[in-house]
Amino acid sequence: MRIGVLTSGGDCPGLNAVIRSVVHRAVVDHGDEVIGFHDGWKGLLDGDFRKLDLDAVGGILARGGTILGSSRVQPAHLRGGVEQARGHVADLGLDAIIPIGGEGTLKAANLLSEAGLPIVGVPKTIDNDIASTDVTFGFDTAVGVATEALDRLKTTAESHQRVLIVEVMGRHTGWIALHSGMAAGAHAIVVPERPFDIDELTEVVGERFSAGKKFAIVVVAEGAKPRAGTSMEVEQGTKDIYGHERFAGMATQLSTELEQRLGKEARPVILGHVQRGGTPTAYDRVLATRFGWHAVEAAHRGEFGMMTALRGTDIVMVPLGEAVETLKTVPAERYAEAECVL
Repeated sequence: MRIGVLTSGGDCPGLNAVIRSVVHRAVVDHGDEVIGFHDGWKGLLDGDFRKLDLDAVGGILARGGTILGSSRVQPAHLRGGVEQARGHVADLGLDAIIPIGGEGTLKAANLLSEAGLPIVGVPKTIDNDIASTDVTFGFDTAVGVATEALDRLKTTAESHQRVLIVEVMGRHTGWIALHSGMAAGAHAIVVPERPFDIDELTEVVGERFSAGKKFAIVVVAEGAKPRAGTSMEVEQGTKDIYGHERFAGMATQLSTELEQRLGKEARPVILGHVQRGGTPTAYDRVLATRFGWHAVEAAHRGEFGMMTALRGTDIVMVPLGEAVETLKTVPAERYAEAECVL
């Protein structure tokens, strides 16, 4: 069998672990040949690839980022390139393609699968928002990075009697904010699924100072928004060429608002892409390795149009169409658990 692999969308700790696993399982156990497309779907459309053997993936298990590179392709360009992709797959004699990516990548994978290409998807996203899998690799690393940052920020916040508003990634879901906020003992957590009331948030933070506390830490997901009809107006971001919203900086806007309302110094801290980079945790390395292993096995069984998923402790295959139907958002009961320990 000849297998093509690519990484698309935002980079994520654990991508290299999947690539390594695919190559090891395919080459060593099945005698397959593996090629890697450069820069995601763009590499497939352009026919830009490299051979991946055991030497090519040596020493990459713990490395962040992706040795294949990544990029985003506009949806219209991808839809218009289906025949081009089909031609490259035929010319290269590919029996399977394993794309590794998040929501956008999996939607593209489903599009190409429906066009007849032999696709087996592998989900990745630090946001943990793919509904068909319990967890995606990269999430554990991102939460660990955010939690360590919050732990460090507590001491400087206390030393200067400040309110620190720490912005973490999460466009449409607040899983990183929820988990890191709970793990670090933040005093308020703001997520996209639960639009906030600035009056209520001000009261929560203010009560800490009224009780004699010297500082407060607020964790906010980048995609958080105020509740409709509340008294805070926010600046709206634009959209990039891929249709993704560019956020205007909720931590910055909240820090200004809280400082005015509380009469306490408030500072924004935006963690940004540091959450994506660096060495993946042991958990993410193991999950990524298992995903790669099972993707190769699915390809050999001819289970195309499917995606690897974690259910409990088992890796199962789920339809790509199911995986991209909806995002996995933070349910009310999970937020309620966090409120009990803040």
